[in-house]
Amino acid sequence: MKTALLKKRLTLVVLMFCGHGLFGSENPLMPVKLDSPRDTMKSFMLAMGDYKIGVEQGINDKLDRIDDAIRCLNLEDIPFVLRKEKGAEAAILLKEVIDRIIVIDLSLIPEEVGDLKNPLLRWRLKDTEITISRVKEGEREGDYLFSADTIYRAREYFEKVKHLPYLKKSGGGALYKEPWVASTLPDWALRKSILLPNWQWLGILLSIFIGLLIKKLIEIQVHLLKKFTNKTKLEWDDKIIYAFDRPAGLIGASGFWIISIFILKFEGTAQMILMNFVQVIFSISVIWLVYNSVNVLTEYLMYLTSKTDSKLDDQLVPLIQKALKVFVVVFGVLVSCQNLGFNVMSVLAGLGLGGLAFALAAKDTCANFFGSIMILLDRPFNIGDWVIIGNTEGSIEEIGFRSTRIRTFYDSLITVPNSILANANIDNMGQRNYRRIKAFFGLTYDTPPEKMEAFLEGVKNIVEANPYTRKDYYHVVFTAYGNFSLDVMLYCFLKVPDWATELVQRQNIYLEILRLAEKIGVDFAFPTQTLHMESFPGQEGLGTSHQVDVSELSDTALKFGPSGIYSKPSGQGLFTPPNQSAGVSKGSADNGE
Repeated sequence: MKTALLKKRLTLVVLMFCGHGLFGSENPLMPVKLDSPRDTMKSFMLAMGDYKIGVEQGINDKLDRIDDAIRCLNLEDIPFVLRKEKGAEAAILLKEVIDRIIVIDLSLIPEEVGDLKNPLLRWRLKDTEITISRVKEGEREGDYLFSADTIYRAREYFEKVKHLPYLKKSGGGALYKEPWVASTLPDWALRKSILLPNWQWLGILLSIFIGLLIKKLIEIQVHLLKKFTNKTKLEWDDKIIYAFDRPAGLIGASGFWIISIFILKFEGTAQMILMNFVQVIFSISVIWLVYNSVNVLTEYLMYLTSKTDSKLDDQLVPLIQKALKVFVVVFGVLVSCQNLGFNVMSVLAGLGLGGLAFALAAKDTCANFFGSIMILLDRPFNIGDWVIIGNTEGSIEEIGFRSTRIRTFYDSLITVPNSILANANIDNMGQRNYRRIKAFFGLTYDTPPEKMEAFLEGVKNIVEANPYTRKDYYHVVFTAYGNFSLDVMLYCFLKVPDWATELVQRQNIYLEILRLAEKIGVDFAFPTQTLHMESFPGQEGLGTSHQVDVSELSDTALKFGPSGIYSKPSGQGLFTPPNQSAGVSKGSADNGE
């Protein structure tokens, strides 16, 4: 008994909150029901009925119900600043049309909308093209609204039925009044010429003039700002103003023209043509502005990366610049097409159906793109490095998404696809720690051994004296008896920052060796041949006839052996090999280029 009494009291409390609650008899925040075509039509007709009462009796609360009627309309294609005005006009015209052609029976309008997999997409008023459709995306996804085409053609529908009387029990329209233009302008202005009234043609000319005037005024303002920024020490303000210089005026003019189209009450085909034309101009201007802004952003990024030690970010900035520019253009074109009424998603879906063919056609492009990623990750070279790749030799000038550009030493530009670079053997001359010198100096065969050793010691000292040579590892050695010379090999390394310094220091070492040879008194050999003739016709041969003392030769040879008086296996003391000098490495690895 007590339990039943408690439930009864709780039910009464709930009913009080639901019926009256905290808001009294009516909830002012009650949402407009748009969950089905029946809910939408009911909300629209009730709101327009209250609006008519408000107009007749001057009740502000009732007049505000036009806003609820506007919420039943799909106004996404109309600029935001004009949605309320255009929505109110379309709502009044639709109410006028409906009350002249049919009496709404809500029981005949579907209330069931199906499930998420198979929802009811649209419903059309009997024997008309007035349609309520389900919103597929955006903030109002799932709501059922009068379609954008219905709103767009509201004036057309009204012109076709305005001569008809209101039907009984229909509500009697929405007290529509003709625009002030029809009642104010003279007949010649209302007369049509080439599909439009004369007053609209005049309005077009006037709006074009005002739009161009706005464009000029904006350009003057930008020019004045440019003069001001030129006086400042900052560079970024100049670049920002430059980005706004040309497109800003077009944006202002096209924005005014969009508003003018609605002010001049264009309808139907004329509105569509003019709106599309102006939207194209507006879209191009915005894309232009954002495209210029990418240059400002990337220049700022270059400024930041120049302060870092890493070269990877310096290479990434040009790639980011290209990627952003491509993104701005592609995204801008897609958004522009969407605003013009094209279904971009269906186009992208079509591309998905042809994905296989597209992938096959773009496989080289994809390979080059991933090759550029591998180059950035592996960093086999940096911009400015001297590289040898197959038969190509030069300095890296630019690393792009598809290819890398190499400036050869005869100033031509070679473009190598990144997919090839990713699999190629890259000899990076710019990454060398040392630059090798491997030279041979041929002395004449009449050079005495003492002078040869003095020459070797002098060359070693020249290497030690040069500030750019590697002191811990080098060789100076009498290496061979050549065909026409006694060959001395110089093998050393230079630690220099670039090729130009390498050439100069190599020259300095060679000049020092030339002066050394002059001071010591040795001569460099040049290719010679001596021809010995055994005999001439009519003369005796030139063969040798002196006797050889075998014992003397044997004694001389013996004196070059161990403990012999001629034996000097370590030289005469004039030359100390580099690898026996203090601080010189005794390794034998070839660390050359």
